[in-house]
Amino acid sequence: MTRCIRRCAALGLALLLALALNAVRVMVLDAGAAAADPANRRIAIARYQHPRGGILVGAAKVTGSQDTGGQLAYARTYRDGPLYAPVTGFASQTYGTSLLEGTEDGLLAGTSPRLASVPLWKEITRNRQRPGDVHTTIDAAAQKAAYTGLAGRRGAVAAIDPATGRILALVSSPSYDPALLAGTGPGVTAEWQRLNDDPAQPMLDRAIRQTYPPGSTFKVVTAAAALESGTVTDLLAPTDSPDPYQLPGTTVSLTNEGRGCDDASVYDAFRISCNTVFAKLGADVGLTAMVRQAQAFGFNDTGLRIPPGVAKSNIDTAMGPDQVALSAIGQFDTTATPLQMAMVAAAVGDGGELMTPYLVDRVTNHAGAVVARTGPVRLHRAVSEGTAERLQRLMEAVVSDGTGTNAAIPGAVVGGKTGTAQHGFGNKGTPYAWFISYAKPPGADRAAVAVAVVVEDAEAARADISGGGTAAPIAKAVMRSVLAAPPRAFGG
Repeated sequence: MTRCIRRCAALGLALLLALALNAVRVMVLDAGAAAADPANRRIAIARYQHPRGGILVGAAKVTGSQDTGGQLAYARTYRDGPLYAPVTGFASQTYGTSLLEGTEDGLLAGTSPRLASVPLWKEITRNRQRPGDVHTTIDAAAQKAAYTGLAGRRGAVAAIDPATGRILALVSSPSYDPALLAGTGPGVTAEWQRLNDDPAQPMLDRAIRQTYPPGSTFKVVTAAAALESGTVTDLLAPTDSPDPYQLPGTTVSLTNEGRGCDDASVYDAFRISCNTVFAKLGADVGLTAMVRQAQAFGFNDTGLRIPPGVAKSNIDTAMGPDQVALSAIGQFDTTATPLQMAMVAAAVGDGGELMTPYLVDRVTNHAGAVVARTGPVRLHRAVSEGTAERLQRLMEAVVSDGTGTNAAIPGAVVGGKTGTAQHGFGNKGTPYAWFISYAKPPGADRAAVAVAVVVEDAEAARADISGGGTAAPIAKAVMRSVLAAPPRAFGG
């Protein structure tokens, strides 16, 4: 009898141990997989049981939460959704999250350990913390000026504070209302399908996720490479550049839209945008120096986060002389995001320093205490201070007496560069209109804002597309809105 009792006790103990081990497996080892399982309805119910934290522009929240009365209690709401969609992205109970709603999801949902008042409190208690708020760097007036300027045309605008890297505007057009994707049901499904089927791609964030041939705006990079390498020492000297110019090793001749480019100086060639001069200049500078300079401005960087990921702006590292010549005028395989070209203008306007662009100023908890803050971080010295001064001379001549006079702002010093980028089979597509610029407040020696604008309006007549005529007025409106604002303290 005693032996049977012992055996039963041993079996019972073994079963208890097995149950305990299985509980550990389910609750600890497999907890992550269970939480990530789309079929686990309890996770979704818990996620939407409370209002989500806010995304702020200035002191105003541009997102909120609405009680649905359903099992998934709170759905996301958006104020001026299409205006801020390229910043916020969407938070959908059906399709997940994107952009800031995605990268800052833990803070906005209250699951981030950074929100805990006591270390490991969430892990110990399994209680959800109250969500935090994400304060962006966006300037509301600049954002609205950019959005209004594009007026629904396909394109994008990016604006930066050159001294800090704060992103002041990030607009993509056409846009969409993220609120239409927030909940569940057939209406949300239909809207998702409509947006994805739309050939205008309204959910594509063109400011940071789309790359374009930069056209003549890339001549800023080419001029910088020529000055930094010593290929050019005198901006006013003739360049011995024929018009037309035969691309090295080919029978293809490059021409210009206007006159006055034959042997033009770098100063005049930049001011009136001579392709022949800058193509030859790129070939003279050579592949190594051209690539090195482009990368100093941020090209070929695959790791840029603002915190949403930014598409790589490209310059090929293996090209023949003819391809280098085409790249020097922003053609061949050279492509850039609007944010990248705003970074080029910002570095020139800030004396050669390139700061890391960022979109989140700080995160606060439910009580308003700062739990995380982003500060200025130097990315590269793009060019020397002396080269930056000479590039400013070139860019300011474009606005005062060149192709970019539509960007001039009374009382301010504005530098810019127009661009009309060819694309499509045989370059038959409607050209993209580019303008990049910076503006200095009266009496200042450094720029307060840098802007890049691209317009890809397929409905416009080819002759009506130009950087100076189409994109420059949009950049001007954005720059004026920033210059008109009272000085803003960092981290305020």
